[in-house]
Amino acid sequence: MATGNLDKQKTIDLRKKHVGPSCKVFFSHDPIKIVRARGQYMYNEKDEKYLDCINNVAHVGHCHPDVVEAGAKQMELLNTNSRFLHDNLVLYAQRLQATLPEKLSVCYFVNSGSEANDLALRLAWQYTGHKDIITLENAYHGHVSSLIDISPYKFHQMAVAEPSQHVHVALSPDIYRGKYCEDHPDPATAYAENVKDIIEQAHKKGRKIAAFIAESLQSCGGQVIPPVGYFQKVAQHVRNAGGVFIADEVQVGFGRVGTHFWGFQLQGEDFVPDIVTMGKPIGNGHPMSCVITTREVAESFMSSGMEYFNTFGGNPVSCAIGLAVLDVIEKEDLQGNALHIGSYLTQLLDDLKKRHLLVGDVRLVNPVLNSKIIK
Repeated sequence: MATGNLDKQKTIDLRKKHVGPSCKVFFSHDPIKIVRARGQYMYNEKDEKYLDCINNVAHVGHCHPDVVEAGAKQMELLNTNSRFLHDNLVLYAQRLQATLPEKLSVCYFVNSGSEANDLALRLAWQYTGHKDIITLENAYHGHVSSLIDISPYKFHQMAVAEPSQHVHVALSPDIYRGKYCEDHPDPATAYAENVKDIIEQAHKKGRKIAAFIAESLQSCGGQVIPPVGYFQKVAQHVRNAGGVFIADEVQVGFGRVGTHFWGFQLQGEDFVPDIVTMGKPIGNGHPMSCVITTREVAESFMSSGMEYFNTFGGNPVSCAIGLAVLDVIEKEDLQGNALHIGSYLTQLLDDLKKRHLLVGDVRLVNPVLNSKIIK
């Protein structure tokens, strides 16, 4: 049976019958059935066109011909695991590293943002010998058990929420609705001091901090952009306690912020995380992700004696697609486009803010692809 030939109601009925009920659809009162997409548009079974303002994965546009061609060509030749030598793996690792500070030089390829963040925790635990994690209010880092524990956005939805004793929740560095707002003389320091206090309280209980983890710009947590200097101060407190700093770029990386390729770079050139995770836009919809860290952290992980192997991570097809995505970002100057269109949209929304009291703040995180007016 050809894809997309089922009657829409039949598709709904089969989904209800065979797909877990906790797997929700958009617009549940009248779900949209999408059968194809191209660029920024998606099409339903009636060939009606929708402008896609909700998808945070199709980074260079749905079904970009260069990405599709790269994946198809490599699939015709070979797809196997990373235990065999293949140029795509090392060339892609080299290209990714070139976008980052020099000390972030070692890659682990996996298949989803959740896998990446879970591996980042393992790296931190092994490197530091500590267990406890500091996360932010409203944070979301993934759907596996280790990440639900550090995702208040998720575990606060649970009927019986029992936060892990190893997890400490810091204030979200929100200068619009948070404890320390724009009128505070130094909100970056004030929010960082909250992290320092958490560390001190943990030490009093005999606990030790393995890592602080945060999205470089909080997305699910409310499109929160940390004040400049916050990450530097937090990293200093965490490293003084023997921990590491994990920057989660799964939703906000790959040029989406416009001025920089990575969200953490908005904090300034003097800030470099110990571990960076990436996913979603990395493959333009193809399931792939990556963890990049320092040589020291990677060597420590190796010293555990346990080999790390991921069946599909870093396979030749995924790496070919990843390379094609980087090529398109560069060739079509999509980072520059994000800055240009994002700045234009910000100006228009700021004009609305001036005219309407109900608009309290305007923030563009992932310009165009994921912009919101905060009311």
